[in-house]
Amino acid sequence: MDLARQEAVTWRNRALLLFDRVAMPVAVCDVYGAVLLANPAMAAECGTTPGRLRGRDVLELFSPREATQVERIAQALRLRHRSRYQVSVRWRAPGGVERYGELTADPVSDTVEDTPALLVMLRVDAERAPSPAAPDSGAPVTPMEARILALLAAGATTARAARETALTTDGVTYHLRRLSSRWGASNRTELVARAYALGVLTPGVWPPGVRGDEA
Repeated sequence: MDLARQEAVTWRNRALLLFDRVAMPVAVCDVYGAVLLANPAMAAECGTTPGRLRGRDVLELFSPREATQVERIAQALRLRHRSRYQVSVRWRAPGGVERYGELTADPVSDTVEDTPALLVMLRVDAERAPSPAAPDSGAPVTPMEARILALLAAGATTARAARETALTTDGVTYHLRRLSSRWGASNRTELVARAYALGVLTPGVWPPGVRGDEA
């Protein structure tokens, strides 16, 4: 590998590491809106992992509140305009919460002649709680969060939890920070205790398991 290519690979790896650590939900999409790459924060808004978002249509994940906005952006992209585009969206987050926000798309490419990709960022403005009829365990968690909690309860380190869930260590840490903020937990021991208290994990079972998974 020549020096220039080696440096390019090094900078790409650094960029991906930074991409994973950004707290704001971010994704890279092709010009048609298909997700090419997503960070853990974006995946968490959809209750899944970054790898499972690949190929999904970003405007199916986050529904535009005004169809005319999308039509104007599509026309501009066909004409290779390189402005910043904004779309007001709504979506249902894990736990049934309906959220509102704004997607911002910036066309990016190596040269002006290349077909651009879209750097998409999500800003969360507000949320609407689920109806009272919706099931509620006290603090809804995603399947990924529940899996991470079960691994922690069994004594797993962050690195092992990352291997078991196919996330990066930063991805695991991101989920734990969200749970800590949601439940007011100051450490992982409190997180696990709260998971048992809320019925997320099944008491009296070893190895720890998620309630509802037992046969």
